[in-house]
Amino acid sequence: MVTDCSNCPLRKRDVYDTLNTDEITFMRRFKVGELKVDPGTTLLMEGSNSPQLFTVLKGMGLRYKLLPNGRRQVVNFALPGAFLGLQAGVMGEMKHSVEATTPMVLCVFDRAELWNLFKSEPERAFDLTWLSAMDEHFLGEALASIGQMSAMERMCWGLLRFHARCDDLGLTDGDHCPFPFRQQDLADALGLSLVHTNKTLMKLRDKQILSLEDGKLGLHNREKMEEMAMIEVERLARRPLI
Repeated sequence: MVTDCSNCPLRKRDVYDTLNTDEITFMRRFKVGELKVDPGTTLLMEGSNSPQLFTVLKGMGLRYKLLPNGRRQVVNFALPGAFLGLQAGVMGEMKHSVEATTPMVLCVFDRAELWNLFKSEPERAFDLTWLSAMDEHFLGEALASIGQMSAMERMCWGLLRFHARCDDLGLTDGDHCPFPFRQQDLADALGLSLVHTNKTLMKLRDKQILSLEDGKLGLHNREKMEEMAMIEVERLARRPLI
């Protein structure tokens, strides 16, 4: 059964803005259905002109870009609440790919209605602009991490950020959260080799700073992680959900 926008489980999270009755009515029209996919399913492919836009309702995936020689850069992890496909809607084609890591449920929107959203729903259009700005901000942080941090520093940065996102979504159990991704995925996100990633995780585990095993991430010394990552993770301001 398709989830009604008024009963969306994500909207119960404090991190998301509330919608008034008119905005919920519009979202019901904008949403054309739901899609369930298996792990490994390609949701959007770089270079494609997808007629659909998605919001992740359940599950996790990867946003990544492939180089001509086959090497891969993970751009971000797609968690519940992520809006996918805007590049194709604005630029005509996707500039990166998106793949499901776990079973996923996606809210599906008709891309043809995107311009109607901008014309008739300016507040919703601003929400899309806000989400794009936040993506740009995150990519700037990620670039600074990859370009200027050591392997241990960027590992702490990336996993702190991931845990904070899970915490906002109610997916944490104290200092633990699910991490269904492979070490290769983490390596591709942080710009490290698989061997370097494995050695870095072992060092952090031996120092009792964090653990990553059996699909679960544990933060055992958050203060030290924040010091190494040169950040203090704070809860983000309330943000829109499309």
